[in-house]
Amino acid sequence: MDEMTIGTLYIVATPIGNSQDMSPRGKKILSEVDIIAAEDTRRSMVLLNKLEIRNKLVSNHKFNEYGKARYFINEMLSGKSVAVITDAGTPCISDPGNELIKAAVEAGIRVVGVPGCCAAVTALSVSGFDLSSFMFLGFFPRENVERRRLLEKMRRGDTRSFALYESPKRIMDLVDFFIDSDAGVRMCLCNDLTKLHEMSFRGTPAQVKDQLLAKGNYDKGEYAVVIEIDNDYIFNKVEHTVTAEAMLVDAMVSGGISPKEAVAAVLADENNSYSKNELKAAALNLKRLFGG
Repeated sequence: MDEMTIGTLYIVATPIGNSQDMSPRGKKILSEVDIIAAEDTRRSMVLLNKLEIRNKLVSNHKFNEYGKARYFINEMLSGKSVAVITDAGTPCISDPGNELIKAAVEAGIRVVGVPGCCAAVTALSVSGFDLSSFMFLGFFPRENVERRRLLEKMRRGDTRSFALYESPKRIMDLVDFFIDSDAGVRMCLCNDLTKLHEMSFRGTPAQVKDQLLAKGNYDKGEYAVVIEIDNDYIFNKVEHTVTAEAMLVDAMVSGGISPKEAVAAVLADENNSYSKNELKAAALNLKRLFGG
């Protein structure tokens, strides 16, 4: 098919609260495309009305994005251009859109990003934390078992700062989790970013809880959260509670596998904190001790 007859897929960022944050380029793209794929057509219509844009809105939410992807692809292959927007911020960041983008790339359709607002990046930028590297976690898990598992991973990595989203109805539960875990972290909770009553809460989990309680109606508005792991809370080698040799022997006995296979098995274990080289050295040590 002639590339000149194929439309373009635009990934357009929208404001996260303040409509004045809509970029001129984003507004121009939305006014020119043939179709706007929106997460929630009712909420997107509010923004488009403010921008005086009258275009064809089609829903592209998480419950229909698999089926709708083919529709949008066919439209672009016929020459129409499509813009993807989300309720607020940059599409695909914990929002629908990835399936359509994957399908477009596979179909040879040009995908163009139109940058703008992103709540996670905005929260990171005002946190005051170490941003030499950071990780986006999406929405924090609801179950405590999964939360504890994630906290352990956060403590083991080289990254110290983490951005995530949380519902206002669960924000206090999130803070209480870090308090109950006696976690050595600092928090920056950004509420209603870019809106008239935007607020930030900073400090230890206990300090942040006091600030939320002082605010009163803390369970209103969306939250973007940044968490920084304290230096002395990061896992290090002296915190191993089980030797590498013991973990390897346990994997070999329980799985009936070889030392080499045990190294791979332990590396895949989420409770393991040893490096590949450390486990290989432990395997060699077992070989010297017991032969084989």
